[in-house]
Amino acid sequence: MAVYKAFSFSFFFFSFSIFLLLGNVHCNPNYRDALAKSLLFFQGQRSGRLPQYQKLTWRSNSGLSDGRLANVDLSGGYYDAGDNVKFNFPMAYTTTMLSWATIEYGRRMGPQIQEARAAIRWATDYLLKCATATPGRLYVGVGDPNVDHKCWERPEDMDTVRTVYWVSPDKPGSDVAGETAAALAAASVVFRRVDPTYSKILLRTAQKVFQFALQYQGAYSSSLGSAVCPFYCSYSGYKDELLWGAAWLFRATNAMYYYKLVKTLGADDQPDIFSWDNKYAGAHVLLSRRALLNHDENFEQYKQEAENFMCKILPNSPSSSTQYTQGGLMYKLPESNLQYVTSITFLLTTYSKYMSATRHTFNCGNLLVTPRDNPLKMSYMVGYGPYFPKRIHHRGSSLPSLLAHPQTIGCDGGFQPFFHSMNPNPNILVGAVVGGPNQNDGFPDDREDYSHSEPATYINGAIVGSLAYFAGAH
Repeated sequence: MAVYKAFSFSFFFFSFSIFLLLGNVHCNPNYRDALAKSLLFFQGQRSGRLPQYQKLTWRSNSGLSDGRLANVDLSGGYYDAGDNVKFNFPMAYTTTMLSWATIEYGRRMGPQIQEARAAIRWATDYLLKCATATPGRLYVGVGDPNVDHKCWERPEDMDTVRTVYWVSPDKPGSDVAGETAAALAAASVVFRRVDPTYSKILLRTAQKVFQFALQYQGAYSSSLGSAVCPFYCSYSGYKDELLWGAAWLFRATNAMYYYKLVKTLGADDQPDIFSWDNKYAGAHVLLSRRALLNHDENFEQYKQEAENFMCKILPNSPSSSTQYTQGGLMYKLPESNLQYVTSITFLLTTYSKYMSATRHTFNCGNLLVTPRDNPLKMSYMVGYGPYFPKRIHHRGSSLPSLLAHPQTIGCDGGFQPFFHSMNPNPNILVGAVVGGPNQNDGFPDDREDYSHSEPATYINGAIVGSLAYFAGAH
């Protein structure tokens, strides 16, 4: 059994994964450029009244009356992907990951730290509204997805019903509430020094939302049904979000209350995936920080669970349960596979960072990582490199902007001639990372093929930290 410095093999493996994602068309990838673009993407997903500093000028104000059906203001936040719905479950996860990236790698971001904070705040301002607008309710989404997904129209032209969804004591949603608490708690750490007042508001609200998640336990999928399923069902249940939320509140407060909760929740599943739905591995890596950096033996369990996860991911590990394409790209699931690549490799590089600080090593069998190739030589980040997806599954990108086409495009108006067209999208959603190639490394660049060509906030939310890591290293 060989012993390897995990920093070395995780660093190499991760850099190779990002090399493939960015197209390996450059011998020396410009990580600073990729980082800037990955953050710029979030401007294209904004809902609400856009600020004067908006750089993606093909977007305009939208969803200004969101929340009106419940007599509350729920404007703002992000559209989750290529549609015009605000799903708070993946949005909150995106916010947590952006915050974690900024906490770990903010010093490596250079001038992009301001953009990262702006991207986080655009989400947290909205999440605060959702958590405080009505006592006893946590608003968790705006827009009927079953109606919205039948349309192909710009967010600026939305004429579909903007149904408001919430969870409450009689309609619990511990998963979405736990993730919202995690997002607000993580963001409170980001803003602790630069805006202490805002940080305190975030933390206070996170604590209240988490208490709600804990007191009224249940899955939001059961409470809301077709409003969230099959789009963002909580397939893994809600125990992982309770662990995740408690872990982030412990990180933000260092309070024994949350430490005891972490230890008593009993959420010790050890999957081989990390995503907007399944947070176990993320919680284990986050908690392992105490074992590695603080030498706290009370957290040894989480260090072991984090390392078990790594061994399930890394190629050629005896306990690996992860497939790779011929080109060498991690392959987890057919739909939007790059979301798992970005999320999992964030954990790899962050754990590597913790390990390098303490010269820690661990056994993972006789591991050998060998470089391979990206057969198409394509970047899967829009606007990065010479070859990138041109026909992404995204309404705002694929339809002419209000400046170019002031006339309203109704619900059905966007399908012909735009959605079914073979022409490139008129608006470049710079920095968007799409679902990625299939298991044979194929990518048709077809906007009708949403499982491969649709970008999403939670894909980009997970890649920001890792790009920042490498941007700061070059």
